[in-house]
This record gives sequence, C-alpha cells and structure tokens, in this order.
Amino acid sequence: MAGQTDDTKREGFGWGIWATGAIAAQFAADLDHVPGARRAAVCSRSMETAQAFSAKHGFASAHADPDAFLADPAVDAVYIASPHTEHCAQALRAIAAGKPVLIEKPVAMTSVEARTIEDAARNAGVFAMEALWTRFLPAVQRAKALIDDGAIGTVRRAEASLLFHRPFDPEHRLFDPARGGGVLHDLGVYPLSLATFLFGAPALERGRWQAAPTGVDRAAEVALTCGSVPFTAKVGFVEDPAAEGRNDFIVYGETGTLRIDRHFLSGPSLTLWDRPLETTPDPRGWGEKLARRLPMPGRTVMDFARPSRGLNFQAAAVQAAIARGETAHPAMPLSDSAAVLAIIEQVLAAPPEN
Repeated sequence: MAGQTDDTKREGFGWGIWATGAIAAQFAADLDHVPGARRAAVCSRSMETAQAFSAKHGFASAHADPDAFLADPAVDAVYIASPHTEHCAQALRAIAAGKPVLIEKPVAMTSVEARTIEDAARNAGVFAMEALWTRFLPAVQRAKALIDDGAIGTVRRAEASLLFHRPFDPEHRLFDPARGGGVLHDLGVYPLSLATFLFGAPALERGRWQAAPTGVDRAAEVALTCGSVPFTAKVGFVEDPAAEGRNDFIVYGETGTLRIDRHFLSGPSLTLWDRPLETTPDPRGWGEKLARRLPMPGRTVMDFARPSRGLNFQAAAVQAAIARGETAHPAMPLSDSAAVLAIIEQVLAAPPEN
C-alpha cells in the first residue's frame, strides 16, 4: 500500500501505530474523536497482520519493515502499542528517525530506560510522552482543578484501588516475566502516576507484594508521600470476581471530599462532598447506585460520559504539544514516568509476602 503524498499529509496530523494488538485497535478507533487526526500508517512484524489492521481501521499504508514505517513522510507521530518490554528500544529507534512518540504505559520496564528515552528525546529535539491517558481525561483534569483551587481545602490524605478479575494463566503476558508481566506495571502505574500528577513527587513509605506462581507480582499495596500528601494504593489480579476492588480514587480534604468514581482509570464521573469524610460509600453497593440517581444535599455528582474510550484526549494533547514545538507535555513529563517506575522497582526489590 503506497504512502500518502506531502499534499495529503498537510491536511491533518498523521498517526502511525507500531503494533496491532487490542490497545492499538482502541487507539485507532478513538482517533475518530481527535480533531485533525489522520490514520497514516501501521507497522507490524507481519505484513499480513499490518494490512489486515490497516484495512479494518482505515489506515493509508501498512509496513512490516520498521525502517520503512519510520521513514514514511505521512507519519507525524508514532503511537507505540507493543508489549512494554519493547517500548524503550522502539522509542529510541523512532526518536533517532526524528518521529515524535507516544509510548503506551508503562513507558518502559525500568526507570533507567525511562530516563534514557527522556534524554534521547531532549537531545534530539523530538517529542516523547508516556501514554498515561488517565491524566488527560476531563474528569481527572476537573479533579485537579478543584483540588488546586481549594474546593476541598488542604488535602489530608488520598487512597485508591484497582483490583480486577484476572485468573492466573501462565501463558498470558500479564503473568509471564519474559514479557514484563506483573500487576504493578500493568495496573499500578495508574494510581501511582495519578497521585504524582495531583499531589507532587512520590516517595515510598512502604510497599508489599504477592507473587503469582510464575514469580511476577499479582497483588501489591503501596504507601507513598506525594508532595506532602499521604497516599495508599492497592492493586491486584484476583481469582474471584467478587473480590474485585472499589476501583475508585478518593481525596480527603479538610473541608470536603472528592472521589473519582469507579473505575477511576477511565474517569466516568466525579463525586464531591462539601464536608470532610473519613470514608465514602462503597460504589458497588445498591444504596450508592440509588443515591447517584437522587439529589442529595451536600453532594454533587459530575458526569463525564463520552462516546470514546478516552484515548483521544491524550492524542489531542500530543498533537497540540507538537504544534507548539515542545519535546514533552507539562501534564505528563517523562520525569514523572521515571519516578513511578522507580517506586515500582523499590517495592519489588523486597521479597514477596505470600
């Protein structure tokens, strides 16, 4: 399939996607909701796979050769959607080719790799960012504005959970150490990165984790201080569907309480209480579901329903940052990505508690 001409290229912002898995398909679909975005090219190890993905999602060209993909003049930025063990090498290759990169989370396997990507992008004058899409969701942006504006007073503490039903499967990448398996890299980055975004630089207070039979972490509890805010997070792959977590993100202030509602990583809604609480109702309970439909004094629910999965907001932010000539986005600097990975490394440096 031939690449597009320079005249066509100028009609929009051309996205290239490297890899063709589930997250790549979700990103491709959400480009429908990004003003000015254009589906330029796809790269896969197999030309057959690349062409099938390209045809299904409406991309202009398909590649099995990464060099040809990165040389495609229709590609204005590359979304790296490969397994995260490949992120660093592919990001460095794209940066060396002069292509801006949006790298699926986690940005790399280690904090050293994250800093290597950051240094390479800065030195080359090329944009690079981790695709921690949650930071760019309207609900999360609104939550940060409310916190920064003092809507709940001084923040006293915060907590989050992400525990999803995922039975153990030694063949699945999430449980495979060779493919970067483990819950902290897959789910833990969400609460740790969000706490860093909302409150400040993270410092580990304590952490513990449990191992799956393959040795990767299947559950973890982490306590941080982010800026001056104590923060705790629980993440896990659970065998029993009934053991799934609240999966919300709660901020306790001196004058009010804010909750990014279940499942917070996708930012469906916010709940704001005009008083300090010691805990909030469990979002899984029937009483809570009923209460959300009824007006209640002192409680405001802000809905952020949307037609997309939510990956479009980060894509739009990347396009705008590149148009401004930036090599990093102020809302998601790679220094934050490296700091979160450093926390994960510290937690996993201790033996598991099984």
